[in-house]
Amino acid sequence: MYFYFIPKIFPTCNLSLSKFSNQSIVLHRSLFIRKTLRLSGKFNLFSLFLLLLSFSFLLLSSYPSLALTSETTNTIRGNAPYLTFDGGRTQATNTDELLGITLSNGDKYSPSENPSSETNPIELPLADQSVADIGMFLPTDTDSIELGTLIATTNTYWVDPDGDGNVNVTGNLNLSIVDKDGKTVTRNDILKICKAPYKLMLEADGGTLSTSYGVPNSSSFDPSSATYYISPKAMPIPSVCFIKPSLKHGDAHYKGPASMWDEDNGYLVQSIDSATYEKNFPTTASNNLSFDLLLAGIEEPLNWATVNLSGIKATMTNSTNKSVHVTLTGPAAKPELWVSDDPGTIYKPVLPQTFELVGKDARGNVKIKYGFQLKQWFVNRGPNGFGYDNTLSWCNKIGYRLPQIKDLTNAACHGLESGTFCRGGVGTTPISPNNEYQRIIGAGFYSEWGFMKNYSGANFDYPYGYWVTDAYDFETQFVIRAHNGTIGNDKAVHTNGKGICAAR
Repeated sequence: MYFYFIPKIFPTCNLSLSKFSNQSIVLHRSLFIRKTLRLSGKFNLFSLFLLLLSFSFLLLSSYPSLALTSETTNTIRGNAPYLTFDGGRTQATNTDELLGITLSNGDKYSPSENPSSETNPIELPLADQSVADIGMFLPTDTDSIELGTLIATTNTYWVDPDGDGNVNVTGNLNLSIVDKDGKTVTRNDILKICKAPYKLMLEADGGTLSTSYGVPNSSSFDPSSATYYISPKAMPIPSVCFIKPSLKHGDAHYKGPASMWDEDNGYLVQSIDSATYEKNFPTTASNNLSFDLLLAGIEEPLNWATVNLSGIKATMTNSTNKSVHVTLTGPAAKPELWVSDDPGTIYKPVLPQTFELVGKDARGNVKIKYGFQLKQWFVNRGPNGFGYDNTLSWCNKIGYRLPQIKDLTNAACHGLESGTFCRGGVGTTPISPNNEYQRIIGAGFYSEWGFMKNYSGANFDYPYGYWVTDAYDFETQFVIRAHNGTIGNDKAVHTNGKGICAAR
């Protein structure tokens, strides 16, 4: 810091004349001056000069001498230290400059130059890159760092005009990355087009920059943040990302394996080879069930032709460059047949049937395909309840059969939602760890499709279960709930159970 000084007078004693009073000194001086003036005419100028010089010495020796010293009278104000990102030319009032990013090809973006948005993300220059390939102030091995570590350890980003040193900086620089579904992503995760755009958020706390000495010894800066939307390099070939049925009861313990099920988007494609389409969803169906194909790498909405095989039709609607809605229709019981004891036969499709859905552009070029194989078809008797024997008879009369537990669910009588009421009940494999289904392809009708009441026009109901041929005891049958695949039981004579019939 710089200081201003003012003089202060300190008296000192003249030891040779200390016995005289100030009044005596003044009197003698006055007489001396008068005599000198009278004599001035008798002497030449040189003599006068000597007399005046003698008088000066007398004055200095007889009057308290003057001594000059210095003392700071007020706190001296200097200049506060400050942030800078241009070598000290200007003072920064925030940390925006710490929030910039640089792509591997050298392209730079900052809070003030950020063209990205959710619909217009920044595309990475190379395939199979992660956020770790994006340059930023944060080291690649952390998502948070103290600003003091970045700033105070070097004088690149701060200046103290008074040179006090010992800089301390408060606050943190933080990074978070989420995919389009809001799920956290690590910096080393390879970015996938089906999870794009990714949201990269950099946030710097507001804080202070201070030194140990001086006034003022600190300056503050405001918090700053920047959000960048990032997408991996575009795929050269369009693809189906997910097949999305009802997602309700698809999270937590309902989740299938990560290689097959995504709780935010549905099933993953298991095969793009027509010879193994049976690995894909769905393998079971019923009238008016539907799902969405979620697409990537498509520039314009595609045209999709209806596919009709053995009385089962797949119709595509609401086509965009991001998705298309698929509705399955086929053999079904009309409402008037639900309550009939003599419904007559209903057409039974020949199964299995392999469907291939083809999307073409406006010029007729095939851009994308998705295939699946239906192995089972179910006819629903509607939301009304009937006794077990009545339901068994009704299924037989329409030419179908009453299903078993394994046709509908992969739940088993253990874990969550289990008890004596489900004792001995076991669904298909792979078996769920609980008495509720897991979303797995080929693991039962309800397991595949999820919360059945969510499908408009499919006429499924809950909470009461659907009759199956598996017996709990001599007068009680197992029932399967359509909303979560739970195994329960009911007296065969009760009319709470619903009816569903399988084509094979």
